[in-house]
Parts: sequence; structure tokens; C-alpha cells
Amino acid sequence: MYRFLFSSKWLGYLLLAAIFATACVFLGRWQMDRRAETLAEINRVVNNYSATPIPFSQAKDQFAQLDPAKEWTQVELKGTYDAAAQRVVRNRPLNGQPGYEVVVPFRLDSGETVVIDRGWLPIGNKNPGSPDSVPAPPAGEVTAVVRLKHGEPELQRGAPTGQLASIDLPTYAAQLGYPLFTGAYGQLASETPAVADMPVAFPKPSTDEGTHLSYSLQWFAFGVLMFVGFGYAARQQARNAAIDAEDDEEPLADGAVHSAVPAARRRPVTPRKRSKATAEEEEDALLDAQGF
Repeated sequence: MYRFLFSSKWLGYLLLAAIFATACVFLGRWQMDRRAETLAEINRVVNNYSATPIPFSQAKDQFAQLDPAKEWTQVELKGTYDAAAQRVVRNRPLNGQPGYEVVVPFRLDSGETVVIDRGWLPIGNKNPGSPDSVPAPPAGEVTAVVRLKHGEPELQRGAPTGQLASIDLPTYAAQLGYPLFTGAYGQLASETPAVADMPVAFPKPSTDEGTHLSYSLQWFAFGVLMFVGFGYAARQQARNAAIDAEDDEEPLADGAVHSAVPAARRRPVTPRKRSKATAEEEEDALLDAQGF
């Protein structure tokens, strides 16, 4: 009944179904991997973002090479800003708006230097390609609380004087001419003393995992449905073949039978026996016998 499944056409259909299902599984697993990355980031934000700041002495190694699990950890720093070495970082959107970020070297009381990202600035209206003004950091001794962030890769594009294409810490250090930590930088949470003119503070990262789970389940379901559709099509094909076989065995108009069964195997058709003669027929037969 289902021998047609071994035909080249149906084997081709099965191969296409298998390829489609494999692609769906791959896409579903890709969405699951993205969800795992998102959940890991959410856990880091939940655990570290609002935790009690630790002193620089405990976070020094993280500024040299940041452990991903320590991202967003709050660190308290004491020292002074090097305002003359301040830079703005290009192409930094915030809430869908284009703009810049302001990075400044911060020299610690111990003599070591880290980079602090003080916040975001909108694009300027006076000078194309730069903000209208860049707020100066506080002068003198400053206590800053920052959140640890990974440095960014170097971008293969230039930037005007006083700007950076990305927060690429080795490139920034080469411009400064003195050593600084290049394993991580600090995103400003607060600073004392405060100044009136400040860049826009960064919002808290989202803790919404998004739609990765639902998308992955949808892809897995599509892969299963492909085989369900293949099975349904095969069943319909088998039913149609059975109906065609029954139609071939139905009697034709002239009384002959159109069937795939050989004639020798068909049961011969015998004439029906005549029913008992009626009274009129018996009376006519008697008169004929008497010569009338």
C-alpha cells in the first residue's frame, strides 16, 4: 500500500523534509544559545549592578583582565581626573538617539591610571561631527564609584582629533603616552564632589530575556510539522490509490467487469432459475395438449 514511498519522487520529498527539519533544529538551538547568553548577562546585572562597591585594591586584577562574571561590579576609586586627556567616543546611540560618550583617564592615589566613561552626550547642532560642549570633570581630589566594563575592539576607521572610534583601551593608552589599565574600564555610577554640568547618566541594563525561548520553540515545532505534513501527504496518496483500485473493479454498462483479476479466476455467471408457472400458464398448456 505504501510501496510508493520507495520511489525516487517520494524519497526526494523525504530528503527535503529532513533538510528543512535540520535547518529548523539549527535555528532553534541558535536561539537557545542566545537566550543562554542573555540569561548570563541578566544574572551579572542582578548580582553585581547594585552590590556594595569594593575598593580598588580588591578590583585591581579585574582592571588588568576582567572576569566576565565580574562585569558590572561596583568599585570605589580615589584620585584625580586628567581633564586634558579627555576624549569623546563617536557613534554611541542611547535610547535610539545618536550621540557620543565621554571618557577620561583617572589617576589613582597609588599612581596607577584607569579610564572612566562619564556618560553620554547628544550630537551637536553647532559643529557637525562633535557635541556642542563637553562637560569638564571635577577638579582636585575625587571619589568615584564605577561599574566594571570590558574594553572594546579596535575599529578599522579613523576619528578626528580629540575623539575615539571605540573604547579601545590600548589605542587610547598609545595616545596618552603613559600606562593605564587596558583590561577593563569603569562606567561612572557617581562621583564626589558632584558638578552641575554632567553628561547623561547611563540607564540600568535591561533584565528582560526577550523572545529567544518562544522563537526556539517555534523553530523546533516547524521541524516536527514538516514530518507531520509528509506523513499526511503519504496517507492521502495511499487513500487515493485505494479508491482508484476500487473504481477499476466496478461493473461496466454492458455488464462486463473491468478488473485486474484474471478471467479464469472470476466466478462464472449462471442464469437465474425460473420461478414456478402461474395458473394461467398451466391452463394454456392443458388446452394445447387437448388440441384446442
